[in-house]
Amino acid sequence: MMMGSALPALKPVIWISSAKADLRGFPEEVKDSIGFALYVAQLGGKHTGVKPLRGFGGAGVLEIIEDHYGDTYRAVYTTRLAGRVYVLHAFQKKSKAGIQTPKAEINLIKSRLKRAEEEHAAWERRKGIEEHG
Repeated sequence: MMMGSALPALKPVIWISSAKADLRGFPEEVKDSIGFALYVAQLGGKHTGVKPLRGFGGAGVLEIIEDHYGDTYRAVYTTRLAGRVYVLHAFQKKSKAGIQTPKAEINLIKSRLKRAEEEHAAWERRKGIEEHG
């Protein structure tokens, strides 16, 4: 007989805009690594390869960075919104100069974060109606 604690409930992953389709275009090894990091987030943890994305006021917007044969792939997600993991963007970093995320990518992430916040608010309203309706 096995003893031990039950696994925590997995938070659902919500893909914003083209993030899932973009991730599907990555090499298999990169998809596996990013997938595992997202699984850790679903469990409420933070994978060692994840860091806060600068410019978003703290650790609520996180970046997974994977290097593969000289190319750099990134996936950005947020845990700011309770009960869910929202994947905001997945992209291959094109610039070889510096480690900074390009401004166009940051602007896209900001717009998708706003969309995630709107979707989350709508989900919470629906959930409240179902629980109390």
